[in-house]
Amino acid sequence: MSLFISRGPAVFLAQVGLLTTASWSFIGCGPAAPLDGPLGADGQAVVSEPDDDCEEDVAGEDAFASREITRDLAYPMRIVWGPDDFLWLTERTGKRVVRVNPADGARTTAITIEEVFQSGGQDGLLALALHPDLLRGKGRDYVYVSFTYDVDPGPAVDRRTKIRRYTYTPATETLGSPFDVITGLPGSDDHNSARLLFGPDGKLYYTIGDQGNNQFARMCNPIRAQELPTAAEVAAQDWSTYVGKVLRLNLDGSIPRDNPRIDGVRSHVYSYGHRNPQGLTFGKDGKLYANEHGPKSDDELNLIKPGKNYGWPHVAGYQDDQAYTYDNWSASSPTPCEELVWNDYVPPPSVPRQQESAFSHPDFKEPLLTFYTVPNDYDFFDPACGFLQYICWPTIAPSSLHYYPTGRHGIPGWGNSLLMTALKKGAIYKVELSANGKTVVGEPVELFKSTNRYRDLAWSPDRRTLYVITDTAGNTSSPDGGATTALENPGAILEFKYTGSH
Repeated sequence: MSLFISRGPAVFLAQVGLLTTASWSFIGCGPAAPLDGPLGADGQAVVSEPDDDCEEDVAGEDAFASREITRDLAYPMRIVWGPDDFLWLTERTGKRVVRVNPADGARTTAITIEEVFQSGGQDGLLALALHPDLLRGKGRDYVYVSFTYDVDPGPAVDRRTKIRRYTYTPATETLGSPFDVITGLPGSDDHNSARLLFGPDGKLYYTIGDQGNNQFARMCNPIRAQELPTAAEVAAQDWSTYVGKVLRLNLDGSIPRDNPRIDGVRSHVYSYGHRNPQGLTFGKDGKLYANEHGPKSDDELNLIKPGKNYGWPHVAGYQDDQAYTYDNWSASSPTPCEELVWNDYVPPPSVPRQQESAFSHPDFKEPLLTFYTVPNDYDFFDPACGFLQYICWPTIAPSSLHYYPTGRHGIPGWGNSLLMTALKKGAIYKVELSANGKTVVGEPVELFKSTNRYRDLAWSPDRRTLYVITDTAGNTSSPDGGATTALENPGAILEFKYTGSH
């Protein structure tokens, strides 16, 4: 089966074994570009260095040693390397912020947040970001998290999300002194996204997905990714239209004065028209990148610009009228949506359908890359996946995104690339960027393929060791090309250590 990543011809992605990496050719070496601030979910600056001794031949399959550091974590969601040389992570269902010693896997619970609401879906304790000044003696030993909570803890659930700041006390190795940065954000049991990071401008950036609306049990809930807040809603701190958005906040939760004014209103909204952007990272020269899940194809890698519209739900991937129509179940007529039975392939005649070409917006931005673009006659039903059909669809389910900078002390050939973890393929994808960071160079490379659901990654300060967290349970691709629920390393931290001499 051929899979497409763009408008161009079909490509084949190298297949590699568990806890190994593929070999590839290096396109070229050049001077490192300086980075101007914190990068990634942990807010720690990554300093680029000159590639004085870069080589044409780069890391091959035997260039990494691997091991499982620990397992049986309660759905680890985010992982970052801390300034204390520990791995910090959130456990989504465990409601804990945990510190793990990468040498022996020993765990210390920094806090258990009982207020977290977890229903068995994709809600719970979500994001994690460490203040860039943590443990630097500046009085800003702050750790930021996001989580879903129940506004009214009665029989009915009114799920929302908040971003909270804690203060870390080294003497007790605990988090305390909670301060709510912002409350009342949209929350769901699906498509929360929840990527939080510091930008080089010292602002907080946060992603919120479309809440899983217009599908499955939420099929009658409209997608609001195109809706924008009114001035009255902002004044009333009504954030209900923040679904399907990338937000930009001051550290106290207020709206930055230089945020984009969209449709005449300045709010926390930085960009909109997103489906489920689980990955967010800053690259060279402060460029912001995000990835997001596609419906049945067209996972996206986007270059995020302030005030721009990324098309969802009117467009998935490129605006090419290929293998996607916007089927608006909530607008079903004359038969109301509540009387319909969900069908992932052919909606009932009462459900309005719209081609991508019918959408027009002056601020619309297409992605840099898709995983994958397929033609209209593509057969989405693959018997190999049985009742878990979505595992065989041409998507990878990207779950995080990290910029890997240039520098002679890093892994050869990885400079100026984006690394993204995937849930469906149990792999990391390396995407090389052009020198200006505005386009993709060549084909993505599939690394460390396994029968796991890779959730997030972090790396050591020398950038030569990767730490990958895996989901505790779930569905993923099986070695025979079908689907499986038998994960190799459930709820684990895996270490991939570069052992080359360069």
